[in-house]
Amino acid sequence: MPTLQIGRKEIPYELRRSAIASERRITITPGHVEVLALTSDNDDDIARFLERKRQWMFNTIREMERITANRHSVPRFMTGSKIPYRGRNMPLTVRRSDGARMEIAYRNGFIVDLPAWAEGDTDALVSSELKLWLKQRARLDVKEIAAAYSRRFGLAPQSIRTADLATGWGSCGPEGNILINWHLIFAPRKVFEYVVAHELAHLRHRSHGSEFWRFLSTLAPDYETSRSWLERQQSALSSDFLR
Repeated sequence: MPTLQIGRKEIPYELRRSAIASERRITITPGHVEVLALTSDNDDDIARFLERKRQWMFNTIREMERITANRHSVPRFMTGSKIPYRGRNMPLTVRRSDGARMEIAYRNGFIVDLPAWAEGDTDALVSSELKLWLKQRARLDVKEIAAAYSRRFGLAPQSIRTADLATGWGSCGPEGNILINWHLIFAPRKVFEYVVAHELAHLRHRSHGSEFWRFLSTLAPDYETSRSWLERQQSALSSDFLR
């Protein structure tokens, strides 16, 4: 593994080349440094890039070491924390990046890259950005699920969107405007689909009479399983952990 000498400190790093990256990048997590280089870079290009980032790397690694040494006082949103997502608690990795903006990716867990300007207690920043990401993902899911039901069963709401509902998981207004609680992003996908199907079924049958439930069983044959899960777990589907 190549190393970079900064004063008395020798910093090993993993060098990775990318054919699709548009710029070089450094990400730092406790105990690990990754340098992303372009496939066209030679050794001198990489050396000059590392020289420009020398002081930033040193300061960031020192801060990571301080956080690790005081792990008992580390904020909630740190590497190793768990974030509920689609019915599972997925790991969170928080990295320091030399990029200009904060980025969130999901690859078998959440990866948050903190930009150079994010200093001090970043707990609130990570929390806010994760909440925004989860809300956006919920909106995409609702559109995707509703489109699939619309194609199969000819159910076309006037509008369908997510909201932060104080009570309930969804609603279907008299004009066919559907609201879905975005907190369903914390539930398994099948449960999310059940709630969307439930509200779409109200486009045909307004009340919860026997015809409604028969029609819903056509849309979602195993809806009772999802309904039972939601009844048991509904108190856990909250974004309170992001506050």
